[in-house]
Amino acid sequence: MAEAKPADTTKTIHVKVASPFQVYFDESAYSVSAVNGTGPFDVLPGHHNFITLLIPCEIKIRTTSDEDMKIRISGGMMHVKADMASVFLDV
Repeated sequence: MAEAKPADTTKTIHVKVASPFQVYFDESAYSVSAVNGTGPFDVLPGHHNFITLLIPCEIKIRTTSDEDMKIRISGGMMHVKADMASVFLDV
């Protein structure tokens, strides 16, 4: 049986979480997790381009400083393109 390889922590995505009046996070990260109408999902480097509406949840960002950042949201929209995840809150 093949041994599981650890996640590649050399690749990152740029994550920006913002509302019209405040930027909550705008840095590189290893992953971002959120919840849409079909359930929880993760965005990792190399993720396909997509756009989705987010339901009330806690966005979890695995930062490059090895500390997870959590942001509770009441809803929003996420756009993923070319290793960049943009989360627009209060939309």
